[in-house]
Amino acid sequence: MANRHGLIAGATGTGKTVTLQTLAENFSARDVPVFMADVKGDLAGLSQPGGNNPNVVQRAKELKIADFKGEACPVVFWDVFGEQGHPVRATVSEMGPLLLGRLLELNDTQEGVLNMVFKIADENGLLLLDLKDLRSMLQYVTDNADQFKTQYGNISAASAGGFSATCSRSNHKAQTNFSASPRSILII
Repeated sequence: MANRHGLIAGATGTGKTVTLQTLAENFSARDVPVFMADVKGDLAGLSQPGGNNPNVVQRAKELKIADFKGEACPVVFWDVFGEQGHPVRATVSEMGPLLLGRLLELNDTQEGVLNMVFKIADENGLLLLDLKDLRSMLQYVTDNADQFKTQYGNISAASAGGFSATCSRSNHKAQTNFSASPRSILII
């Protein structure tokens, strides 16, 4: 029996990756889907059959595992850009300012502007579907900066302009998708 969610934490070299791989392999063998965020790519090896490493073969003999052979697990790599894996669709609002700021490689000032724009949109019940909506919201906040200054802080035209330019440059790369590489895998 297992919970729906889990966290494996520990210091370097304590077996976190091996533990997660073992859990995922066993769930996969029982046709239980597993979603794992794999930031470093350590778990991607589950998609390949294990080799005939002499240490592994010896350990299998010690455990009396007959006919041992390495097997691959079925995986689907998710890629928000959809270039190197299964495309992931998400709205700007669903991504949130923190993740979007990292994906757009914003500086601290631009992240501050983004957080302010998200807060104003959220408090007014406005859904940001794509970068076009985000740019429109940014323009609205800039045009009405005096109205928001007391409650949210100052937003300069230069900061808004820099952020808007970043959005425009990023828009050709991500019309409705975002992300840098396929680092998350879904094991089916």
